[in-house]
Amino acid sequence: MSTLTYAARDSATMLRRSLLHTVRYPVTIVVTLAVPALLLLLFVGVFGGALGAGMGGAPAGGKYIDYVVPGILLMTVGYGASSTALAVNRDMTEGIITRMRTMAISRASVLTGHVVAALIRTLISAVLLVGVALLMGFRSNADALQWLAAAGLVALLTLALSWLAVAIGLAAPNAEGTSGFTLLVQLLPFVSSAFVTTASMSTGVRWFAHNQPFTPVIDALRGLLTGASIGHGGWVALAWCVGLSVVGYLWAVRLFKKEPTR
Repeated sequence: MSTLTYAARDSATMLRRSLLHTVRYPVTIVVTLAVPALLLLLFVGVFGGALGAGMGGAPAGGKYIDYVVPGILLMTVGYGASSTALAVNRDMTEGIITRMRTMAISRASVLTGHVVAALIRTLISAVLLVGVALLMGFRSNADALQWLAAAGLVALLTLALSWLAVAIGLAAPNAEGTSGFTLLVQLLPFVSSAFVTTASMSTGVRWFAHNQPFTPVIDALRGLLTGASIGHGGWVALAWCVGLSVVGYLWAVRLFKKEPTR
């Protein structure tokens, strides 16, 4: 077998290991779905009337739920990445990754298994969340190509945040050390266009919201799901996803190659 074949076989083994952990401890995917679903219920059922009225009653010509679903989808990706950081950190602090380094397996497969498993878990959670949103009244004017593009963008963002989560999991000395990343991916959507338009924010906050990575991704998702044109915003969102993926991947590989000090 070639080196690539060995790497693919070992990656499949590591992927199966990560998915088995998910099946045996389904609380991970339940939390990943339940928290965004509760946020959707909160922002649509409790705050939706006031927020929608403050934005002109029907943002983008639709209901408030049509406006807020892309932001909740992004938060679903963030919660999934938080779970990945904890899983990698657990492997690191319990010595499992150190043991795998001594085994005759492809080193790339250890991290690849975690990232692909995170991608599968998050996409399942995203599909379930869209189902919940449809039951709550979400309606989309997107055609099949726009749905496919939205799914691709969610997958790209998941890869980007998962590689960053893997790096954080390797670098953190313990589970508490990953909490900064968790806090970041959970709070940044609140300072973006996820729940209200950035035009309603104060000058300094509006500048930050415009220039942080989540806003162009949310705007592109919203445009795709409402069937509207996304203009050059789609390329900006794509550039953020690719850039974060490259940074996260290079950081994770560099940390994985270092000799363990604990």
